[in-house]
Amino acid sequence: MNISGHTALIPHIGYPTGSFKAPMIYNPWFEAHGVDAVVVPMGVPAEAGAIALPVIFAFTNFHGALITMPHKVSVVSMLDEVSKAVQVAGACNAVRRMPDGRLVGDQFDGAGFVRGVLRKGQRVEGARALVCGTGGVGSAIAASLAGAGVGALALYDVDSVSMDRLARRLADVYPRIAVTTGSNDPQGFDIVVNATPLGMKPGDPLPLDVTRLAPETFVGEVVMKQETTPFLAAARARGCRTQIGVDMLFEMIPAYLDFFGFGEATAEELRALARVSY
Repeated sequence: MNISGHTALIPHIGYPTGSFKAPMIYNPWFEAHGVDAVVVPMGVPAEAGAIALPVIFAFTNFHGALITMPHKVSVVSMLDEVSKAVQVAGACNAVRRMPDGRLVGDQFDGAGFVRGVLRKGQRVEGARALVCGTGGVGSAIAASLAGAGVGALALYDVDSVSMDRLARRLADVYPRIAVTTGSNDPQGFDIVVNATPLGMKPGDPLPLDVTRLAPETFVGEVVMKQETTPFLAAARARGCRTQIGVDMLFEMIPAYLDFFGFGEATAEELRALARVSY
């Protein structure tokens, strides 16, 4: 890849950066298609976000950004326009600077997660789903599950304020869906999602009691630090079908590329070109 002064800069903003997989997927695709753009990891801790993000957005070669933890919620207030997905989730994972200078935000985490679940043959419409973690990614997944027609949705987070705010937003937009909060007991659910950071560090506890998982439950993960997290390994040992964290990326990146104005791609093509390592 030949990076020049004309190359469109797409920073992948978050912290820590060690688990970032997006550059290993985007950049090979850019190279294969002759797109003069590059995705670059930029480590920005939470306390630096209010200062660093506006400066990055002001770079003259800034085209757009991938936004991840811990900035998915805080970045929303910095934008000029956001999609309905961002409004419902309360979080944003994609920013593009338009030709007139406006900063526009969208959210593809949830859509990518749900597309992956459906591709694996798991029914979503009418299903009972539990989402553990109501930060940026968990909120987006919950919103997309609701949009896909789940019958009931349970939310759990140690941050009760975040959990309750998401429950209220979901109830406002999807009043027919039964939304409950406060329990991470997976018994009786068709779909269970770990949308917490648990699993990123060695020795992290599991996000829930896996002995309560039924073999018929579909279990999804968002942590990308490793392909098979301890949580997924435990779920598989119970007989559950699973979705790894990076699957969500492959399913959402085609929407990102369209959002950034770079054309169309398929998850299959991205997988064939990607150079993902752990």
